[in-house]
Amino acid sequence: MARSAALDPQMPLGRGGLRARWYALRARIVADPRFQRWAAGFPLTRRIARSNTRALFDLCAGFTYSQTLLACVRLNLFGLLSNGPMSEAALAARMGLSSEAAARLLKAAASLRLIRRLPDGRYLLADLGAALVGNPSIGRMIEHHALLYDDLRDPVALLRGEAGRTRLAGYWPYAGEDGAALQTDAVAPYSGLMSASQALIAEDILDAYPMRRHACLMDVGGGEGAFLAAAGRTAPALRLRLFDLPAVARRAHGQLARAGFDGRFETFGGSFLSHPLPPGADVITLVRIVHDHDDATVRILLRAVRDALPPGGRLVLAEPMSGTPGAEQITDAYFGFYLLAMGSGHCRTREELTALLREAGFGQTREISTRRPLLARLLVSTQ
Repeated sequence: MARSAALDPQMPLGRGGLRARWYALRARIVADPRFQRWAAGFPLTRRIARSNTRALFDLCAGFTYSQTLLACVRLNLFGLLSNGPMSEAALAARMGLSSEAAARLLKAAASLRLIRRLPDGRYLLADLGAALVGNPSIGRMIEHHALLYDDLRDPVALLRGEAGRTRLAGYWPYAGEDGAALQTDAVAPYSGLMSASQALIAEDILDAYPMRRHACLMDVGGGEGAFLAAAGRTAPALRLRLFDLPAVARRAHGQLARAGFDGRFETFGGSFLSHPLPPGADVITLVRIVHDHDDATVRILLRAVRDALPPGGRLVLAEPMSGTPGAEQITDAYFGFYLLAMGSGHCRTREELTALLREAGFGQTREISTRRPLLARLLVSTQ
């Protein structure tokens, strides 16, 4: 039997060595089935043991939970309940399910706190389900995850680079390459989803960093203009620019014109990998863009932004960041594997992003608090 690291006298004690030995010893004890049975029954450890059992089961069952949510979205359960409580029979009829299938789905959704069962047997929205009604873009993301789950069927093959071309890589065809030649039909699905995800956090960003102080904003990688439109509504005098792949920029032009911004906006098509960014904006935004790319590509992007800004111009970078308290599962587990399947990128810490900005030639970088740092934190750098 191999000697336990917890008891290994060769393990260093300095700089965290003692803590490492303690954690190794603890892991060895917890791994013992006899200790597990004892802890589950002992009054002082029973609650912790049961909580850990539940957490481990949730990790095993997580896919089932997500598919329950997908079924609710596809059957419009939350929309049906948005006007008030409904009976099980009425919901079954509206969803096109048998009474048995509807009962199974409703019980599952209630157990996940998406809906709530009343004493009279009717169902109504719980907080989580109500939040989905108010944010239709989340529903699009839930539908989109079917691609991710398909790519994660063999996570080891994905980690070893043996999975071949993934479905997400096909969905995000620009990932890791110059997408300037992409045609409109190739960009429609992902540019629409990108706009939906930007709209979800646009108000948080603009609350933290109002754009009224600037004359001209350019949103790089701005998709169909969701964030740019939100900024334009909060700052009526702000001139608006969008830079994205040519096919995406054409779609954005139509969206912004229909939104009533005629005379205030310009769109530019190109790839920052091979085209300089147009000068003239005193603030440039990168909204959930940097984490899509590997470091070499990010260095090119940040230098292009620096070159396009005038002296004193600002870069506003907003995205989920590794190291955010309470968001570790989002940045390191969810985005870690999502971006791996996509083919490029990873979530970086504030310190890693600051170092890349400094390397690109930016001066001072500061963080501004946002309402929901789990979704996006905000860095502002000066040219």
